[in-house]
Amino acid sequence: MSIPEITQVLLNAKKDKGISFGDLEKILGRDEVWIAAVFYRQASASEAEAKLIIDALGLDTVYASSLTEYPVKGLGPLVPTDPLIYRFYEIMQVYGMPIKEVIHEKFGDGIMSAIDFTLDIEKEEDPKGDRVKVIMSGKFLSYKKW
Repeated sequence: MSIPEITQVLLNAKKDKGISFGDLEKILGRDEVWIAAVFYRQASASEAEAKLIIDALGLDTVYASSLTEYPVKGLGPLVPTDPLIYRFYEIMQVYGMPIKEVIHEKFGDGIMSAIDFTLDIEKEEDPKGDRVKVIMSGKFLSYKKW
């Protein structure tokens, strides 16, 4: 997966400053996953948010405008090859239809919004190996009848 040039600039600056996405969450008052989405150009920052990011990373203000542009969302039409990203793809291949069926049973015919949506990642310590806890919360949208 190729990443935008601005993403590499941001990631390099973040690494050089020793700042985590969690640190940026405290500075911006926005979730760390959303901030990472801005870095990868999957979300857009306001001018004020872009300035906070650029200032925190010690970058030239010329980069701020790139963060406020409308993004082109999605990874592309190919199956992802990065092992971690592929696992989420695999989860949907295996559990997508069961998840869909359970959502329909509980809510009716509709979808979960990816616009009115939050995603949190938590670390659960476990003696058998730490676990990744992914919490997705999206507004349910019923299909309209006409």
